[in-house]
Amino acid sequence: DFQGSTMVTSNYIRLTPDQKSKQGALWNKIPCRVRNWEVQLNFKVTGTTRDLFGDGFAFWYTKERMEIGPVFGSKDYFSGLAIIGDTYSNHNTPNHQHPYLSAMVNNGSVSYDHDKDGKHTMLGGCQVQFRNMNHETWIAIRYENDKLTISHDMNNKRAWAPCFSTEGVKLPTGYYFGMSATTGDLSDAHDVISVKTYELDTVAGVPKEERPDIQPESEFIAPAPKEKKEESDRPSMSGIKTFLICLLVVLGIIVVGVIGIMIYQNQQENNRKRFY
Repeated sequence: DFQGSTMVTSNYIRLTPDQKSKQGALWNKIPCRVRNWEVQLNFKVTGTTRDLFGDGFAFWYTKERMEIGPVFGSKDYFSGLAIIGDTYSNHNTPNHQHPYLSAMVNNGSVSYDHDKDGKHTMLGGCQVQFRNMNHETWIAIRYENDKLTISHDMNNKRAWAPCFSTEGVKLPTGYYFGMSATTGDLSDAHDVISVKTYELDTVAGVPKEERPDIQPESEFIAPAPKEKKEESDRPSMSGIKTFLICLLVVLGIIVVGVIGIMIYQNQQENNRKRFY
């Protein structure tokens, strides 16, 4: 299924033309039921400008599908995985240049921060020059045994170059693959040439059953609201305890001081009696 500005041709699917304020998306109708998989994406991003262009595209593995939104053409607060090819720097990050390839996992509780280019929710990323290439450009998204690995071939070498990999990423089965792209005041044409999907073998000892009921999980997902409330209560309880301890210390000092004064006065009185 496709939506928005998407145009289907015999050679490619154009998610957005090289025009301002366009959004387009392409989604699989059938959910992915396997735990381990790999997707190889052949794409092309082209434009007429040299220095200013945008905004970018995203590959999705999410619970929701066919929902146009502000995150590179799809909805915010999504549940699942996003691989983002961001061509325009909103944050002017000194650590890397754009285009930039990154990943985000979400359980529906976190918003993608465009102003920071998703910096605080990024699992990992790498700088990749994929715009206006005269040869094929590829991205491989591999998810195997809760490990996410992103690779690319931007130099037409027919070999994968590593972008990043991270473990501890838990994704449910039964989510949908999709692609989306968007343009704003700046623009590019975003084309999908082909999408290849593979089921990966499950190693011995790892269950092969589907797991549709788990929540997407990774290091950068914010805790649920209840957990946030419990965490917010801890500093206030710690403050009360600190106050009580300080109060007891002050009272103890006062009591010791009073007793000391009484003993001193008693000793002085006894000394006067001896003198007389």
